[in-house]
Amino acid sequence: MSDGAAPARSPVEFIKERSRLLRGTIAEGVRDMTTGALAEDDTQLTKFHGIYQQDDRDLRPERARRKMEKAFIFMARLRVPGGMVTPAQWLALDRIAATRANGTLRITTRQTVQFHGIIKSNLRHALQEINGALLDTIAACGDVNRNVIATANPYESAAHADVVAAARAISAHLRPHSRAYHEIWLDNEKVAGGEPEEEPIYGAGYLPRKFKIAIAVPPHNDVDVLAHEIGLIATVVNDRVVGYTVAVGGGMGMTHGEPQTYPRLGEVMGWCDAGQVIDVCEKILTVQRDFGNRGDRRQARMKYLIAARGLDWFRARVEERLGWRLAPPRPFTFTATGDRLGWSADQAGNWHFTLSVENGRVADRDGLTLRSGLAEIARAHDGAFILTCNQNLVIANVRPPSRGQIDAILARHGIANPEGGLRRNAMACVALPTCGLALAESERYLPALVGRLETLLDEAGLAGEEIVIRMTGCPNGCARPYLAEIGLVGRAPGVYNLYLGAAFDGTRMNRLYRRDLDEAGIIAALAPLFAGYARQRREGERFGDFALRTGIVPAGEDPAHFHQPSG
Repeated sequence: MSDGAAPARSPVEFIKERSRLLRGTIAEGVRDMTTGALAEDDTQLTKFHGIYQQDDRDLRPERARRKMEKAFIFMARLRVPGGMVTPAQWLALDRIAATRANGTLRITTRQTVQFHGIIKSNLRHALQEINGALLDTIAACGDVNRNVIATANPYESAAHADVVAAARAISAHLRPHSRAYHEIWLDNEKVAGGEPEEEPIYGAGYLPRKFKIAIAVPPHNDVDVLAHEIGLIATVVNDRVVGYTVAVGGGMGMTHGEPQTYPRLGEVMGWCDAGQVIDVCEKILTVQRDFGNRGDRRQARMKYLIAARGLDWFRARVEERLGWRLAPPRPFTFTATGDRLGWSADQAGNWHFTLSVENGRVADRDGLTLRSGLAEIARAHDGAFILTCNQNLVIANVRPPSRGQIDAILARHGIANPEGGLRRNAMACVALPTCGLALAESERYLPALVGRLETLLDEAGLAGEEIVIRMTGCPNGCARPYLAEIGLVGRAPGVYNLYLGAAFDGTRMNRLYRRDLDEAGIIAALAPLFAGYARQRREGERFGDFALRTGIVPAGEDPAHFHQPSG
């Protein structure tokens, strides 16, 4: 449906429509062991099942020299709305990492876990074992609503429990209805009697592009709530969520050299009661389904629809479908995007330990036995593990007598939170060697770069200063670098664009400061800025605010690229 003539559709639209609701020839391809890969069209469909086909790019040159096919592997991402798993589920995931994947788990910026390095012969086994742990990978990727993220730790207050419950309810409501996942991966029988299947919300074409929803409980913005198609900002009265301010049109991705693509913050559209939020999310999604760009996937995110048509037009379409009008937005204030690391207690007297996991990678290496330590905790712990959107982990609901035991296990495995404020607030995407889109290193490189930048901060007298730094290997923005006070976006091997000036609370994007910097260029650019920040900052002034106030980056707003929320 559109207001004018329908544009030409992209090839992916035809793949979806003829897929028989996401089946394609995946089942046949998984059984074909003459190749480590799947058919090209099927690699588009497996995304809806939470699976990406990749290859080990470190091995490409040698395999090409020997005229071998690429070292194909698969990434599988879980759907865990709200990010909470039981210790038993964590142990199951740990076993899958050891036996079916590359021996690691990775906590992602979308509050879930993904496995890397799964070979095709292990793929069905891995998904069946995930299902055995009462988890799945349905709709973790693809042109559908993806994992719904929420402010971490439902034990912190009744309001936090409310938003996790809302995340689960929204996720369940917007989950695709196709039984393809169960047929292909879990050996379930096809629908009996040839009864027709349908997707009541998505239709056979699903959405034009991926769709993301985040829920925040102010003053914490640990989900970067304005960076998604829908951002829900909780209004709390007497420790319960009574409703949500609704922001729409956020999204981080862009493409180098194509100015018509850009990151964008969501705009506040209105407010709804807590009981109305599922209906509101569905109607927003269906407006994007019917009016989003299906001809050019680089223009297909909902942010471009709202940028082109305007917020008033979009709100009117949503309210037509709701049959009622959204209320005016409620005010909100955020203070930070990071996690509060270390021990904290809740109102019931139980303890919660938030652990920094460097770039989300849970592994045993370099003298740090993180994966083994967390598995030992899971065997002794009767609370929960909560994944955060900053790639960290909360060991939640620890009874007071057990705190000492948890501390002892952490110490025995060399597990501790970092002291440096820059490292505590660092995030990186996976990038090389597994991501096919990566132009530069990210996860494997950022820790070393942070170490060099920490030296500069120490020299400037800023040791321990909380500064948000994020790096991605390409401009798609998986680690949300455009909301970092220091953002580094890969352009080529060892070469990055440097962005500065975002707000510490996630309500302002950064601006491009320097192009095409190698490590020496990054250090040369930041060293004098750190020194100036130490000398000239005002009391309580954050580095991103300092960069704007002093003109290091321009303060002028570009309407196409920067949207301050109005609420």
